[in-house]
Amino acid sequence: MSYTNNGRSLFHHLTPFITNRLNQGRRILSYSSSSTAVVDESSSSSSSVNQDDVHMTENCIQRLKELHAKQAKDKMLRLSVEAGGCSGFQYVFELDDEPKPNDRVFTKEGVKLVVDKSSYGLVKGATVDYVEELIRSAFVVTENPSAVGGCSCKSSFMVK
Repeated sequence: MSYTNNGRSLFHHLTPFITNRLNQGRRILSYSSSSTAVVDESSSSSSSVNQDDVHMTENCIQRLKELHAKQAKDKMLRLSVEAGGCSGFQYVFELDDEPKPNDRVFTKEGVKLVVDKSSYGLVKGATVDYVEELIRSAFVVTENPSAVGGCSCKSSFMVK
């Protein structure tokens, strides 16, 4: 098979795909929220949980408490989304000291998960877990209603 078809190169065939991805990125970056939003899941009953919140499993909460006890007192888990990975977007987890303007802060049992405004639209309603496997231990997004497909390592995904 040739990479040219009637004078059209592979680049020309990929241009619509690349343009679509760039437009998705612009849409994500234009998502706006007026200020830092703080959500406390521990005070809400399970029947009134907001489906748009980013949720933490018991394993995630326990691991953050362990980190607080050892070294990272008052650190928050930051979840962000970047372009890249094998499926188009990838999750990035970091420990952070304080929320930035326009962050959403989700609190449960005294631990905090922070999501920046440009990433929130891609992880709305998602669940963050902490998993321990033979080859790694890591925070992962186990459920994400905004994602279709992804890689087997659960670190990247495609947007619906």
